[in-house]
Amino acid sequence: MRCSRTVLLTLAGVLLAATAASGTAAAAVPGEVVVFSTELSPLTVYEDPHGCHKLPPDAHVLTNRTDRPVTVYADPFCLTPGLTVAPDHGSHVAAGSGSFSA
Repeated sequence: MRCSRTVLLTLAGVLLAATAASGTAAAAVPGEVVVFSTELSPLTVYEDPHGCHKLPPDAHVLTNRTDRPVTVYADPFCLTPGLTVAPDHGSHVAAGSGSFSA
């Protein structure tokens, strides 16, 4: 009886640890978000984005090369209502103080 309780508690701990580890790994979105600004500046690439990212001030086009939707916002803090960009799609973005979240 005591042995089976120990085994069950050990299994529960292993399952809890595995769940916590997979939640952390899933936090970053695999892929990249690419932002085109002008013909004179290089592309800005966000590898495996996670959270809110301020767009470059001269951003013009955002391309979502991840496997999840990305939301584009008009403010730099990802607080206003946003536009959802589907995986493998893009969107024009307003130059200025925008941001995106993944």
